[in-house]
Amino acid sequence: MLFSIPFIATLVASVAASNVVELNSDTFDSVIGKGKPALVEFFAPWCGHCKNLAPVYEQLADAFSHVKDKVIIAKVDADGDGKAAGKKYGVTGFPTLKWFDAEGNHEPYESGRDLDSLAAFVTKKSGVKSNIKPPPPPETTILDIHTFDSIALDPSKNVLVSFTAPWCGHCKNLKPTYEKVAATFKPESDCIVANIDADDKKNSDLSKKYGVSGYPTIKFFSKDNKEPEDYQGGRSEADFVAFLNENCGTQRAVGGGLNDQAGRLSEFDALASKFFAAGAEARDTIFKQASALTASAGATSKHYLRVMEKVVNGSEEYVQKEATRLAKILEKRNLAPAKLDEIKIKANILSAFTEKAGEVKEKVARAESEL
Repeated sequence: MLFSIPFIATLVASVAASNVVELNSDTFDSVIGKGKPALVEFFAPWCGHCKNLAPVYEQLADAFSHVKDKVIIAKVDADGDGKAAGKKYGVTGFPTLKWFDAEGNHEPYESGRDLDSLAAFVTKKSGVKSNIKPPPPPETTILDIHTFDSIALDPSKNVLVSFTAPWCGHCKNLKPTYEKVAATFKPESDCIVANIDADDKKNSDLSKKYGVSGYPTIKFFSKDNKEPEDYQGGRSEADFVAFLNENCGTQRAVGGGLNDQAGRLSEFDALASKFFAAGAEARDTIFKQASALTASAGATSKHYLRVMEKVVNGSEEYVQKEATRLAKILEKRNLAPAKLDEIKIKANILSAFTEKAGEVKEKVARAESEL
């Protein structure tokens, strides 16, 4: 197979672009221990774990490419031209990673092999920072031995707590979903979605106290009972949202915001169904009934009253026009969460009038057709 010159040039450039310093037994001592610290991977080309680490290691070298004059990210084929170097430093398995200080003193690297763990180690040992953008702050409330009781055991709060470990694969898979749920319930001051690193030694007493023997373990601490309930539900976003709505008395929607029932009051829904299908005189009577009820009803009852007032005063098209306007605002979602919640409640209450009116008109039409 023939390749064009531009293709070959591109291929050569991409290979040459690697920021990992390749060493062998002859070049090792001329680079390592000569004034710059280094992380060195001793690998074998046939090793599956080495192949898995390779792209991460390239990313690590890229992350420190701006400080090549201060720290080295290197690799040695310890089963090939670097076999003598590997033997010198006691390499018996692959990949083996070792940290060398500026004078060449070495120690094994024994932390995680993900990019964040590797970068954090290099930063700690060398004092130089990577160019990796820090992750956004977590949406979950992070707990530890010092803050756990003040939040999870607060009698004014319902708290869902995930006990996790940084190295746990199931925990890593759960995290994106759990973060979404935490963001959804952020506006609820008494319904908290929290996490604790149960594998951290300082939190070990809490793990023992609550019988945490595997990860992730999820427990719910309700306002009424601080003896936690084991969460046995599914682990989809919808499962968590449904569980918290039921146990916190909230009305949150999957994906954020409020659901279609938020703000609705059954007694006022019944009045709304009568109101929109009634004549002018009957509407005035229903409006007065609703006015009397608002004194003992929730704050959202005033939204029902406002809709009725608009219609009674001659704005027959108000409901449909306002519903359309609010729907457009909610679709853009460019307002503060609290404002969006307020608008969603108004939209829900408007829908109580249009939904119920449609049901009533349909029943009247059926009744007339049967005459």
